Amino acid sequence: MDEGWSESTDMTKVSEKIDLEKIVEYGKEKGVRVILWATWYALTKQIDDVFEKYSKMGVAGFKIDFLDRDDQKMVASTYEIAEKAANHKLLIDYHGVYKPTGLQRTYPNVIGFEGVKGMENTKWARDDVPRYDVSIPFIRMMAGPMDYTPGAMKNANRENFRPIHAAPMSQGTRCHQLAMYVVFEEPLKMLSDNPTSYVNEQECTDFITSFPTTFDESVAIDGKVGEYVAIARRQADTWYVGAMTNWSDRDLTLDFSFLSKGTYQAEVFKDGMNADRDGTDYKREIVKVDNGDKVKIHLSSGGGWAAILRKLR
Repeated sequence: MDEGWSESTDMTKVSEKIDLEKIVEYGKEKGVRVILWATWYALTKQIDDVFEKYSKMGVAGFKIDFLDRDDQKMVASTYEIAEKAANHKLLIDYHGVYKPTGLQRTYPNVIGFEGVKGMENTKWARDDVPRYDVSIPFIRMMAGPMDYTPGAMKNANRENFRPIHAAPMSQGTRCHQLAMYVVFEEPLKMLSDNPTSYVNEQECTDFITSFPTTFDESVAIDGKVGEYVAIARRQADTWYVGAMTNWSDRDLTLDFSFLSKGTYQAEVFKDGMNADRDGTDYKREIVKVDNGDKVKIHLSSGGGWAAILRKLR
C-alpha cells in the first residue's frame, strides 16, 4: 500500500479513509500479504511501535522510501532497521538513492533496493532512457537487486514520446518492457501501470505474471554497455530469456547451448513489424528449441525480445 495509508506525522495511526485490518485479513483469504510504504524519516521516529503494531496485524513488511544519502548515519540506520524488522519477521525493501552494500547477506529479510532511475522517471525524462536501460545491468545491477518498476503498457517510439506526469508512457517498445523482467534482477517484481491497462493487455499480463521472483542460475548471452544486453535465467527446468537494445535497431544471434539436453517449448514475445512506429506492436509465437539452436532475433529501435522456455522432454 502506497503513500496515504497512515497519518503523515504518525505512522501508528491508520488513515480514516481505509480499514487496514480488513484489507490485511482479506489478503490472507486470497493468499496475498500486504507490504506498507513508509518514509525513512517517519518510520525511524517510531520504529519500535510501528514494527510491533503492524507485525501483529499480519503485515508482511515495509517498503522504505527517501533514503536520500549513504553517509555513516544512513548506513548504520539501514542495519538497525533490518535487525529490528527481522526480530518482528518483517521484510524490508529500501528505496531512494540507497544502493546495495551487502547487508542483505546478514539480513536476508532485506529483499530489494532501488538506487536507480527507475520507470517513474519517464514521467519527466527527456533523456535517452533505452540507452540507460541497457547500461545499468552492467553497472548498477552489479551491486545487487535493483527495483526498477518495469511493465509499462503505454509504449512510444523516439519520435512520439513526450513526458506526461498524469498519464506517463515508456520509451521503447512493449517487448523492451517485457524483457526487463528477465534482464533486471528484482526479487520484489512490480507492475508500473494501472490495473485497467493490464486487464486490457491480458496476454502480456499473463506472460509477466509467469515470471518467478528469484532464479537458480543466470547466463550472460551477449551484450555491450549502452548498446544491448541479452540474459537467460533458470528456475528449476524452465528458462527465461530477455534481450533489449538502445534506440538502434539490431539483429542478434542467441546461442541456446546453455540449455540441458531435450526439447523446450518457447513462448516468445517479439517486436512487431510496426514496432519502430508504434511501440505497443508485438507478436507472440510458440516455437520449439534445443541446446543446438542458434536463433536470430530482430530488435526494433528501443526494442526487446522475451521468452519462457519450458522443457518438454
